[in-house]
Amino acid sequence: MKIRLLIGVLVAVVMNGCVDTPDEEGWKSTQKKEFLKILEEDRYASICDQQPLYEKVKETENSRLMSKLLVAYAENLANGCIDLQKFREVQAEKKKKKIESHYDLYLQKVESRHILAQIKAGQTVENILKPYLPATEQFPKLIKAYHALQGKESVTPEQLRTIRLNIERTKIMRPDLGEDYVLVNIPEFKVRIKQGKKTALKFAVIVGQRDLQTPVFAEPMQYITLNPQWGVPDSIARNEIIPKVLKDPAYLARNNMVIRRDYNLDSQNVSLNDVNLAAYKGGRGTVPFKFIERPSERNVLGRIKFIFPNSHAVYMHDTQAKSLFKREVRTFSHGCVRLEKPNEMLIYIASNFTGETPESIMEKYDSLKTHHIPLKKRMMVHTAYLTSYVDREGKVLMFNDIYGFDRDQVLNF
Repeated sequence: MKIRLLIGVLVAVVMNGCVDTPDEEGWKSTQKKEFLKILEEDRYASICDQQPLYEKVKETENSRLMSKLLVAYAENLANGCIDLQKFREVQAEKKKKKIESHYDLYLQKVESRHILAQIKAGQTVENILKPYLPATEQFPKLIKAYHALQGKESVTPEQLRTIRLNIERTKIMRPDLGEDYVLVNIPEFKVRIKQGKKTALKFAVIVGQRDLQTPVFAEPMQYITLNPQWGVPDSIARNEIIPKVLKDPAYLARNNMVIRRDYNLDSQNVSLNDVNLAAYKGGRGTVPFKFIERPSERNVLGRIKFIFPNSHAVYMHDTQAKSLFKREVRTFSHGCVRLEKPNEMLIYIASNFTGETPESIMEKYDSLKTHHIPLKKRMMVHTAYLTSYVDREGKVLMFNDIYGFDRDQVLNF
């Protein structure tokens, strides 16, 4: 009887030691070990401003503090470690100076209640953090490069800060990256068409001037326009077209341009005698008539536009100014993205994302008539601002801070 009782006690002790029983906060010992390992490596570069709390957690392994740190780590992973309040203030100051600068922030909601419920449900920390991981391949690549370069004499503190800042920028990119997408890296003056991790196309672009910056944002491409007309934006009409027409009335005919009541070529024609051009010279605001350049081989937009509708009225297009692609710094547009190889992009996207064949798309192209070709598969377009970028060989490329965002975006730690 005593032997049987002793065996029962031993079995209970052994079994109890094998069961990973949650504590009062819901943490299992395996979850704690996993999280401490993630923190030790700072695997997702998200301790940031929580370093003091991390030191307490490392010292005490207190479950309440660990819960608090997990929520903060998820928040930093989801929404970055840039002081966004200061950045918004800087952007507002630029607007007062009439600098067109837009940087869309794609922030995610992190619910502490949900995260703590997942801990109590026994989920791994890795799985809890997974929804907040940036989708771009640049996120893990930049983290790997950052850790590898820390402590190397050949790398300056400023270079390390730049790499770290770009890690944070990947966190505030639009999370639905897309399996197939276009990535325009503004400070690199390059566009890539990505198929997952594979780069299908890569070539040079021209981006916005320093006071007419190409905005940082993301939207799905919806259609391609062949042989487009150019509907001159009111700001360009006021500050460029109208002054030229006032000086030389023949300017419109020479540049294949007409005036209409709206941006429809078939709408009512407007004569120069019917409008008071001088009243709309310079300044800002709506112009009640529109300048349109007809489709032609010499159209300022070239022969192709790739449209991803957005509030910034920005798109990618062909250009007549091919010589500008020879320049190292290519900040010449009014905000749109001009393409070095629009025809290659046209064939690729038409063949893979529309119902067109290379032959049918070129037939429409050669017609010199305007055609709108809708995409039948989803393709995101991301304009990004990455001043450090890890290439396929693992080399860290560094680019000039053309719009000053490296200066304007301050890390919160």
